[in-house]
Amino acid sequence: MANPGSLNTTAAALDASSARLGSEPRGARPRRVLSSRNIIIYGTLFVAAAYYLLPLYVMVMTSLKGMPEIRLGNIFSPPVEITFEPWVKAWATACTGLNCDGLSRGFWNSVRITVPSTLVSILIASVNGYALANWRFKGADLFFTILIIGAFIPYQVMIYPIVIVLREMGIYGTLTGLVIVHTIFGMPILTLLFRNYFTSLPEELFKAARIDGAGFWQIYFRIMLPMSLPIFVVAMILQVTGIWNDFLFGVVFTRPEYYPMTVQLNNIVNSVQGVKEYNVNMAATLLTGAVPLIVYFVSGRLFVRGIAAGAVKG
Repeated sequence: MANPGSLNTTAAALDASSARLGSEPRGARPRRVLSSRNIIIYGTLFVAAAYYLLPLYVMVMTSLKGMPEIRLGNIFSPPVEITFEPWVKAWATACTGLNCDGLSRGFWNSVRITVPSTLVSILIASVNGYALANWRFKGADLFFTILIIGAFIPYQVMIYPIVIVLREMGIYGTLTGLVIVHTIFGMPILTLLFRNYFTSLPEELFKAARIDGAGFWQIYFRIMLPMSLPIFVVAMILQVTGIWNDFLFGVVFTRPEYYPMTVQLNNIVNSVQGVKEYNVNMAATLLTGAVPLIVYFVSGRLFVRGIAAGAVKG
């Protein structure tokens, strides 16, 4: 039989411990807002943001000024009188050599290049990634290794052989040839992203579909595609940004009438005829970069989700 005195002592100790725990603060200690760690982190972020935003601010302000105001030399001051004439001229009447139709022709050429290149490369790469992740065919590892190597080969060393191939095919200097080039060069990295993303999906879904008798394309269209919106957004942003901002392929593989927007921008900015119109040049630069920025801002959240799921797993 237990001693009543010892039971009373134990109960008193428990009560004292409970009272002590209830009176003391619990949980993580609050961090100071002005700690050295926060100062370094936010200071670095502020410097990085200023590094990118300051040139953008200068471009916007300059594009809204007239040339007399620009000649005063204060590039950081806002415009005294806002004018959109430089934007209109950059789009419709700025001269690039013998042509004076601004960026409008280059814009539509870029659209005709970017849309099919993005769609075809994403479609093929998604099927490749799905096959490499879920269907173990003979030679899959070798095929994947070749794609990885292809993703890291500098494309500058392959320009001359590709020029010869396109010439022999009869499509050198055409939009079709440039679309094929962008599609081929986009496939390795996109295949890697899709393969890693499909590998991260639950394998039980694939096995259950196989048990139910679903085939290659049924699983791809009915199971994989509905679950893959984030990685498709990542692939779209990467391709749209890379193809729209490309200059080298555009100037090498096309003729003047098919030049994309970036080549037209270069011709406007580096034109040696007439007066150097800095406001028109800045407006043309902003117009050229508007499409990738809009695409990213519209789908930025899905981009972060997809790149986290498709780039670190495998």
